[in-house]
Amino acid sequence: MSRTVEADYLVVGAGAMGMAFTDALIDHADVKVAMVDRRHGVGGHWLDAYPFVRLHQASAFYGVPSTLLGGGRVQRRGPETGLHERATVSEICAYYGQVLTDRMLPTGRVELFSNSDYTGDGQIVSRISGERLEVSPRCRVVDARYLAPDIPADTPPPFDVGDGARVVPVNGLARLAEPPSQYVIVGSGKTATDACVWLLAHGVDADAICWVRPRDPWMLNRAVVQPDPAVFLSMAADTMEAAIAATSLDDLFLRLEEAGVMLRIDRSVTPTMARTPTLAGWELDELRSIEHVVRRGHVRRVEPGRITLEDGSVATAPDALVVHCAASGLQNPPLVPIWGADTITLQPIRAGFPCFGAALAGYVEATRDDDREKNRLCPPTPYANTLAQWARMNVLGTRATASFGSEPDIKAWADRVPLNPARIPPGHDGSAQLDDALARLQAHGTPGIEKLAALG
Repeated sequence: MSRTVEADYLVVGAGAMGMAFTDALIDHADVKVAMVDRRHGVGGHWLDAYPFVRLHQASAFYGVPSTLLGGGRVQRRGPETGLHERATVSEICAYYGQVLTDRMLPTGRVELFSNSDYTGDGQIVSRISGERLEVSPRCRVVDARYLAPDIPADTPPPFDVGDGARVVPVNGLARLAEPPSQYVIVGSGKTATDACVWLLAHGVDADAICWVRPRDPWMLNRAVVQPDPAVFLSMAADTMEAAIAATSLDDLFLRLEEAGVMLRIDRSVTPTMARTPTLAGWELDELRSIEHVVRRGHVRRVEPGRITLEDGSVATAPDALVVHCAASGLQNPPLVPIWGADTITLQPIRAGFPCFGAALAGYVEATRDDDREKNRLCPPTPYANTLAQWARMNVLGTRATASFGSEPDIKAWADRVPLNPARIPPGHDGSAQLDDALARLQAHGTPGIEKLAALG
């Protein structure tokens, strides 16, 4: 006889967005939440991440609204002195475990079903025992997996692998028993840049790295995406001013590069990819030391001594190790209303900050009754891939910010939550830089967004 899970909400996915939503919800509503995840615990894809990965953004922007990830510290040594700390994968996993055990479970209002699947028909099925649990009919389903990333550890290489070819996901780099004479990094995004920087930091000569980059990426300068309102809002003002002056999308990004907002690895190549993770100046210097870059489209087949691509082939060392960093990563499904007839589908709201968006959805769910009003206040924002999508992401994110920011209680809540990159906390002393940023945004925000909309 199956047991019925008595809960008001079933959150499907206990990763970053599911945890942020649940944390905000139980903080502002007396409800019971069941969380289900196929992995063995909370933390989502971080439980399968490569061991040398760190957050690409400041720790303060990540996690749940009630509990700061890290100590809000500024780095005092190393190449990122003066920038806010970025958590390692082990710190992130420990953090989520502590949020679950120290905050959520003791309330008696959260229950986790790990190593389990929600089958979509009102049942939870254990992957370990096969036990089937019934979800109470009154339960509202929250889809926290809609934007779940594909990562190399869970995704086979998107190309054929011939007999004898050595191919490993990026996770395998930290487990090598002996070095190859050549590393071939396949991928254009953050995972590939992490792999290259890690290899160089471990003494691999730049000439021993071949980087297969189907597209060149634009990346955000980490120095201007910091948990300091003067810094973050100055970056936003620079973006609006660049948009107003831009004659095309390429021109926009070149202006942003000139303003110190955007970075590109090779200044002789105009990037077409704009997922825009953050990158530090020291990482950029390391990446520019790799001169063997292959730009012949996506890899089609790997064989000992040769890689075949969309546009020809290249020779590699006979013992070359091909490192798969080419999973699709962040997803780009169609935007849907967050509050649907049957399901709450978590998506970013402020551009590019998924934890804040999920937490905001949890707060609004707890404090509002009408789904139409919730959707009006919190329209979803997509992730970007291309330059045009980046422009659209910022247009929609800015409009969403104006919408939820018009509600006094939401604005007051958002200004207290470190996950919100644009918050000005109560009691903030202010500064001349902050005053200047706010004045520039006041003057250029509306025409800047109109221009971004036209460009995108």
